[in-house]
Amino acid sequence: QVQLVESGGGLVQPGGSLRLSCAASGCIFTIDAMGWYRQAPGKQRELVAVITSVGSTNYADSTKGRFTISRDNAKNTVHLQMDSLKPEDTAVYYCNADVKRTFDVRVMNYWGKGTLVTVSS
Repeated sequence: QVQLVESGGGLVQPGGSLRLSCAASGCIFTIDAMGWYRQAPGKQRELVAVITSVGSTNYADSTKGRFTISRDNAKNTVHLQMDSLKPEDTAVYYCNADVKRTFDVRVMNYWGKGTLVTVSS
């Protein structure tokens, strides 16, 4: 099995910063893309940012220039540095990864349980 565990959420004032982290563990051979998604109350889950195993990144238009995604392949971790936060960034943030498990040729997609980010004064 593979587990993704997020950390770093919390309450922050508008204009502030937070850094989210996600650690993948379990029977992992390699991890392809890793990413962050978010779901605000009453809205659908949406892509925030994604990074490939070689470091190529893609961001939602709403987060470009404010958020930075990074990863440590040796530690199977992905991070999201969020700056200039706005109230509309309030959501549950989910980690996502495409994982090839040990002794399995398939690439499986996994989700973390999410961490709440609240941007409010």
